[in-house]
Amino acid sequence: MFFNLALTAALIIFGFGLVYKISTWFRRNIGMQADNYSAATRFSEAAKGIVGVFFSRDVFTLIRVFIVEVLLQMRIFKEDFLRWLMHMLIFAGFMLLLLMHALDKLITVNIFSDYYSTLNPFMFLRDLFGLMVIVGVAIAIYRRFILKVPRLKTNAMDLYAILIVAVIMISGVLLEGVKITSPTVFRAMVDSYSSLDDDEQVKALESLWVYEFGVVSEEVEAPFDEAVLEQGGEIHEESCAACHSSPKWAFTGFAAAKAMRPIALGLDSAGAADILWTIHILACFLGLAYLPFSKMFHIIASPVSLMAGAVMDKEKSHPANIATRQVMELDACTHCGTCSLRCSVAPAFDRLNNANILPSEKLIFLKAYAADKTLDEKGLRAIQEGIYLCTNCDRCTVVCPAGINLRELWFNVREELIHKGLPVAMMLTPFSFYRGLNRQGLDAETYRQPLTAAAEAVAANFKMIDAPDHVVALNTLDKDLKGQADASSQANTYAYCFACENCSTVCPVVENYENPQAVLKLLPHQIMRSVGLGLKDLAMGSNMLWNCLTCYQCQEHCPQGVKVTDVLYELKNLALKEAQRASGEDRIN
Repeated sequence: MFFNLALTAALIIFGFGLVYKISTWFRRNIGMQADNYSAATRFSEAAKGIVGVFFSRDVFTLIRVFIVEVLLQMRIFKEDFLRWLMHMLIFAGFMLLLLMHALDKLITVNIFSDYYSTLNPFMFLRDLFGLMVIVGVAIAIYRRFILKVPRLKTNAMDLYAILIVAVIMISGVLLEGVKITSPTVFRAMVDSYSSLDDDEQVKALESLWVYEFGVVSEEVEAPFDEAVLEQGGEIHEESCAACHSSPKWAFTGFAAAKAMRPIALGLDSAGAADILWTIHILACFLGLAYLPFSKMFHIIASPVSLMAGAVMDKEKSHPANIATRQVMELDACTHCGTCSLRCSVAPAFDRLNNANILPSEKLIFLKAYAADKTLDEKGLRAIQEGIYLCTNCDRCTVVCPAGINLRELWFNVREELIHKGLPVAMMLTPFSFYRGLNRQGLDAETYRQPLTAAAEAVAANFKMIDAPDHVVALNTLDKDLKGQADASSQANTYAYCFACENCSTVCPVVENYENPQAVLKLLPHQIMRSVGLGLKDLAMGSNMLWNCLTCYQCQEHCPQGVKVTDVLYELKNLALKEAQRASGEDRIN
């Protein structure tokens, strides 16, 4: 009764959670375009898209992706063999245990007519699959807490998942060990599956099981008479061998039984087998009920993400399906940290200690953002910093083992925040590569809004550049500017500049404008000379600082070896500090 009630409750919660989570793929939005489609439209377009794929050549792509990336997980293999081994052991071991052991009455019995869970090869395979999961969990713990992979964060969801799997596996092994040693379990098997009614025969059989199979008994003890063991062997072959292989084949449980042997009778008297069975079953049911609400849901969402990503294209797929896929990808994340390890702006996390700079941590925010959860000002500010620092370099997307298109996620969220009128980071340039590529799809009126606001905010204290007739007095030169611009060992080369204009000639930003002087105010070579002369207001008031693409063309073509781009970097940092002091804020994005 207890088993049936617990199983029913777990299945109901699991079913409700599964429907709820999948429904969020169609109800929640990321990005402005998603607002144009209702949940019903997105569901309808998804159904059409799935049918269309199955009746097209794309179905072969799905099959390839399912084998190579879902079953063999080759993306992880290419990145890190140890992590691939960990994932394969847990994934393969757990799925095989689920299909062969947990669902044996539904699957295994119907495939193998002679199936008994206590008979080989099933008994051996059960322990083998269990050992695979245990080794996989051990590697996971080793990576997170001993090896300490850089930028791999561990949150409560990770710990819950590891804890539930560990409890299931450890309680399973201990349960098997207790049952092997238990004289009560042995007698129950004799009563249920044999027709022995002679006490001498029962003792002979029990002697054999104590001698060979690890049972601990108060009734019979070693040393045993050879004749008794021989008689027990004959009875075993007649009554037990057809449905019970030697417990030694259950090698993990047998090893646990050996270890527990000194306390086996005490455990048997305390009913340890029933206690461990209850813990094992409840942990399994808890894991089942919790699965849709935990990171373990990626077992379902990651394969869907990988296959959807293989057959979907931003240019060809219906925008409603793109919106649905982006929300679904939030559930596909395994929080493995691979994206954070490869992130090009991750060094900023080491300096600023803002975890939201890391892609793997930003995804946690995105889940809350998509669910319309309220964020406090401090949290929102930290998240904005993480979103705006992203360079859309695509490294995170390329290495994501779940096939999540992270670049599009960051881009859509950033544009949505801009449209909401929230404060915008200053490092945005009108020539931001990825934003520029998508310019045709963005609102023309708001495209320049964050750029103009950022440039005006940071250059507010530097007005000299807007007064070309202003006469600069030599005694007002900023003598400290040279030292400040030397903060980087790469940036102290501006003094070598003799204004040959090579840097300005090759600069793609300068080339972009018909009258660059009017737009940028100062060109790269003029900025170098301004720094050399200590003209702080001129150097920091130039729009060139905030339009720079950091392509390093100027630096590579300078005949004097002036680190032009690095000097511009240092000036940006100085300008931000000036603006920060003026506003009294702790940090300016």
